[in-house]
Amino acid sequence: MDDPDHTTRSRFVGWLPWVAFAVLCVGLLALFFAYPTYPNYDSYYTLLWARELWDGQKPVFDAFRAPTEHPLSILFSMFLTPFGMDVDRFLVFCAMASVAALAAGVYQLAKVTFNRWVGLTAAVLLLVNWNLIYLAVRGYLDVTYIALVVWAAVLEARRPRRGWPVLLMLALAGLLRPEAWVLCGLYGLWMAWNPSFRAIFTPRGIGWLALSVIPTGIWLLVDYLVTGDPLFSLTHTSDLAESLGRTQSPLQIPFSTVSYLKGLDGTALFFAGLAGMLAVAIVIPKRLGMPFVLFAAGIGTFFLIGFGGFSVIDRYLMVAAVMLLVFAAFLLTGWTVLAPGRLRNVWRVVAALAVVGVVVVAVDRVQPGSIDNDLTFRGQAHDDLVSVLQEPDVQKALECGPVWTPNHKLVPDVRWILDAPASKVIPRSLLNEALFEIDEETGELVGGDSPDRVTARREVPDAAAGGQPTRGILVLPSSRVALLRHAYVTVGDDRPFDAIPLSGFERIATSRHYVVYSRCD
Repeated sequence: MDDPDHTTRSRFVGWLPWVAFAVLCVGLLALFFAYPTYPNYDSYYTLLWARELWDGQKPVFDAFRAPTEHPLSILFSMFLTPFGMDVDRFLVFCAMASVAALAAGVYQLAKVTFNRWVGLTAAVLLLVNWNLIYLAVRGYLDVTYIALVVWAAVLEARRPRRGWPVLLMLALAGLLRPEAWVLCGLYGLWMAWNPSFRAIFTPRGIGWLALSVIPTGIWLLVDYLVTGDPLFSLTHTSDLAESLGRTQSPLQIPFSTVSYLKGLDGTALFFAGLAGMLAVAIVIPKRLGMPFVLFAAGIGTFFLIGFGGFSVIDRYLMVAAVMLLVFAAFLLTGWTVLAPGRLRNVWRVVAALAVVGVVVVAVDRVQPGSIDNDLTFRGQAHDDLVSVLQEPDVQKALECGPVWTPNHKLVPDVRWILDAPASKVIPRSLLNEALFEIDEETGELVGGDSPDRVTARREVPDAAAGGQPTRGILVLPSSRVALLRHAYVTVGDDRPFDAIPLSGFERIATSRHYVVYSRCD
């Protein structure tokens, strides 16, 4: 006869992941409506490029400090474009939905590798860390990318050599971030390898290898069709990284890797993750499996990025950081995997104390006041920018000349709100660049010939001698926080004088965070 208590407990355990997922979805939805945030710089450019395609124009990939394009995000944005201006909020919604998908994927990966308790713990650690949610509320595509990679790992962990469903997930990820090209290639090799014949270059193997390079081929094709250079994204990214000071020497990268992982996970969870990885290797080494593969791949691609001269940014280590959380979860609840015995009992007591420590650290890392201020500003700043740009006097003054912003930070927001082309919104910091220098070998302008640069040369022909705009519209921050976020962001790169009005310009609109000046002479 069945034990009623055991049956009830089993049902509760079975429903617990679903209840937790439902609570997560409700919480993310509440956050979405409570703080109406908007996309970040990169995501707005994706929307702009999609709109240019809808207008029958080639997207301007080479605008001043434009981010690297991502084919899948542009394609997705094209489906959104016909629905109007409010799709920017929907883009944030999709990013936040990706958090739920990622949490579910992390749970499933840890469950398949260890058990459901490690899975639940890993998902909780992922969410209380806040970093991923913070990326999502700004519309970053990184969360979607990580979710695709993790779900590919889940599918493969459930059934090794699963084939096309896994490669499809990795291919989609490879159209969001080029790091996934390495994962696609590795999986293509894995599927191509025939253990029986110990060979790769069989007809079947060549087919898998060909499929694994499709994302790379699509990316190169998009670059070629738009810019004429199939390697544009790679060269543009490395040039941009150098101009922004984001490159690092090979000797710096190992130290940056440790530093970034500590920053993403927190020092306590970073070391807990390493200890958990060691514990798996000692206690149940056969279960290192997919989490370790993703961790190693994340570290490896980050090193390749750094050695290749591309931007070295902490969020490029998010896959490795998430896998460390899975191993940290094993350190906390891995005792549930063990058979009853002394090791299990000792581990359970130590883990209980560690859980208390993790809770204390997590609470200390999350600062509700700071988060509230930041999210509130993001919503208010966008609304203020919309309000001043839609003022009748501002709309009328658009005929006077281009819109000038202090630097590149506000350019995509202003372009999106005004539905303006790249030639209409110009950062004043662009005038500091080598717009008028001629390369002695090629005879070409060093600064390039993107529409914004062409407009800058036409409007301010004496920029090299310190000239400034003499007509058009100035959009300037009027609050301290807006100044630090959208004008004087990088010391030594941004000039404070680019954030002040110019002689002859008259104020025509103001809001809480922005002020607009115009001159039509």
